[in-house]
Amino acid sequence: MEDKEDRKKNKKELSRAEEIERSLITTYKHRIWRKFTKAIIIYDLIKPNDHICVCISGGKDSMLMGLLFKHLHQYTDIPFKVSYLVMNPGYNDINFQIIKNNLKTLEIPATIVNTDIFDIANSTDKKPCYLCAKMRRGALYRIAKEMGCNKIALGHHYDDVIETTLMNMLNAGSFQTMLPKLHSDHYHNMEVIRPMYLIRERDVIDFKRYNKLTFIQCACRFTENCSICDNGSGGSQRANTKQLIARLVKEYSPVVEKNIFQAASNVNLDMILGYKSEGVEHSFLDDYDEKGKFLDDKIKDEGIEQASIEKAKREHKELEIDDTFNFLKEE
Repeated sequence: MEDKEDRKKNKKELSRAEEIERSLITTYKHRIWRKFTKAIIIYDLIKPNDHICVCISGGKDSMLMGLLFKHLHQYTDIPFKVSYLVMNPGYNDINFQIIKNNLKTLEIPATIVNTDIFDIANSTDKKPCYLCAKMRRGALYRIAKEMGCNKIALGHHYDDVIETTLMNMLNAGSFQTMLPKLHSDHYHNMEVIRPMYLIRERDVIDFKRYNKLTFIQCACRFTENCSICDNGSGGSQRANTKQLIARLVKEYSPVVEKNIFQAASNVNLDMILGYKSEGVEHSFLDDYDEKGKFLDDKIKDEGIEQASIEKAKREHKELEIDDTFNFLKEE
C-alpha cells in the first residue's frame, strides 16, 4: 500500500487535465458524477453498442458533459462508442479560441465542423433566434448521422428543466417539460439524451471555479458582447425566469425548485382541464358523464352514501337549523 509521500508524488505527476478529471470523482463525486450516472441509469440513456455524439457548444455545461463522457467511457462496463462534436455556427475569433483552448486543456478529442449558420440567421430580421436554433438543431442531427451516431447528448441540466417547465406555463400557457430523452421525428433511429438532467447549475459553476476554468458566456452574435454572469442575469426571458425562481425559493418556499421538477412526473390527469397526446387534444369533458355514472353506480352498490351520512352524524352534533332570515319561506 502506498504511503502519504507516494500519494503526494503521484498527485504531483498528474497533468492538468487529469487533475480536473479526477475532481469529478473526488470533490464532485456526489454533486456531479453520481448525479450524471444516476440519470443515465434511471432514464436508461445509454444502451450497449450505442454511438453517442456528445455536442459541445463551448459553454460550461457542454464542456463539463464532454469531460463526464470522457471519464465514463474509460471506466464503464457498458460497450458504447462516443464522438465529441463542436459544431461551429460562426463563433467570433475570441470565443472560438476559448473553445479550442478548453478542448486542449481538458484533452477532449473533439471534431470541429464549421458552418455559416450565424451568417444566414443574422441576415434576416424575422425571428433570427428561432431560425438560428432551428438550423443548429438540423445541423447537429445531420452531422451526428454522418458520424454514424444514433444518439445526441446535450448539456441541459436540472435548472434548465425547471426553467423550461415554468416558462412554458407562464409564456405559452402549456404544461410541458424538457424530457431526459426523446426520439427524433426526422431522423431514423436517432435520439436526443440529456445525461446532466439531475445536475444543479450551481454545482457546474462551482466545478468551473474550483478548477479555474473559463468558458464562453454567450455564443450568439446578437448578445456576445453583453455581460452575462454565472447567475444568468443577461436580460433574456430565461434569465428572468431564473431570477423569478430564486425569489420564490427565498420568499415562498425553499422546495419550490424540487416541486416544479417533480410536478412533471406527478401529473394527475383526473384533475386537469385537458391534455394533448400524439397531436390529439383531449378534454376532461370527453368522459365526464361516463365517470359520473360509474361513481353513482359505485356509491349505490356499495352503500357509500349512507355510510358517509352515518359517519358524519357520529362525528358532529345534531344540526341546528335557523329559519329566521328565510324570508322566502312560505307562511
